[in-house]
Order: sequence, then structure tokens, then C-alpha cells
Amino acid sequence: MRALLVACCSMIFVVGCKTTEPTYYYGAYPDAVYNYFKADAASISQQIATLEEVIEQAREKNKAVPPGVHAHLGMLYFEAGNSGQGVTNFEQEKALFPESAPYLDFLINNMAGAKI
Repeated sequence: MRALLVACCSMIFVVGCKTTEPTYYYGAYPDAVYNYFKADAASISQQIATLEEVIEQAREKNKAVPPGVHAHLGMLYFEAGNSGQGVTNFEQEKALFPESAPYLDFLINNMAGAKI
């Protein structure tokens, strides 16, 4: 009886320790966010390249791009003067994360209005 109890407890412990794969591939995204807020750390073009690389690496690893990557990339494109790519990335973020649509629509309208 005691051996059975130890075996059951051991099995529960082993099953409870199983780790899961992360849903999203973050890559260098946290570093890109840090570099954005520390403006002298990397140029906008370097930040864009970093985020494009994160998206490509996620695709290669068959992982999802985390929330905010396309929105951040779109914002960088707007800052670089490429509003077309900015809108494209905002739309991609909305498609992946529909809950972000109201805020991204607000940003698109404000950024488009500022350019007119």
C-alpha cells in the first residue's frame, strides 16, 4: 500500500513538472522596446530591421508573433515617414489581435490627419 502511494505521488510530481512551449516567439522584441524608449541606443532603421527579423524568425520557427510587434513596427514606419508600411503593419496587428482594432484605428486616423 505504501509503495503504491509513493508511486502515485511520484507520478503526480513528474506530470505536474511538465513545461509547455511558449505560444509566441519574442526574439529580440524586448530589446527593441528598450531601444525605442532609450532613443540614443538604436536608430529607427535599426529598430525596424530588428522587428522585421523577429517576425521572420517567428515565421521560420512556426511560432506566433507576440501582441504589439506589428503595432510597434507600424509606429516606427510612421516615424520614418513611411505611412504606407505603417498602416499595413497596424492592419496586420488588427488581424492578429482584433481587440486592438479600436486603438489602432484611432492611431491611424490621427497619424493620417497629421500628415495632411
